[in-house]
Amino acid sequence: MNAAPPSSGLGRFAGLYCAATRLLDRLQPLLFLGFRLYVARAFFLSGLTKIRDWSNTVALFTDEYHVPLLSPGVAAALGAATELSMPVLLALGLGSRAAAGVLFVFNIIAVISYYQPLVETGGIKDHVLWGTMLLVLTICGPGKIALDTLLERRLARRGSLG
Repeated sequence: MNAAPPSSGLGRFAGLYCAATRLLDRLQPLLFLGFRLYVARAFFLSGLTKIRDWSNTVALFTDEYHVPLLSPGVAAALGAATELSMPVLLALGLGSRAAAGVLFVFNIIAVISYYQPLVETGGIKDHVLWGTMLLVLTICGPGKIALDTLLERRLARRGSLG
């Protein structure tokens, strides 16, 4: 099958489409960096809120957040630890897929544990957005602007030298 000649209307359209695609491909690392920073900020700020008033946090896990299988104190501690550690890794792009995957599962647990109030206040939209971004990062990786990428390149160079 022959390609359309560049002088034809279809050929010019195909050329423009390919040029636009190449430009969009160059923007992908910025998109993934934006996803990582946006989600990391939201979860990290939530973790800071949890440790700011620990007694209130444990009370919330006792009365409001109904985390299955865990006592309120354990759930509060694990929640704070997750929200303070995983976003840092995600923002740096270090262990990005693991950090994104952990936060993805954490986000699902948060929605299950606090579903009705999230629906009533409209907060569910934030969790859907974060979950979508985290799933993309888990599947596609952190992009080129990440410590993971830098480490991968260095390890590949060492492997090719040895």
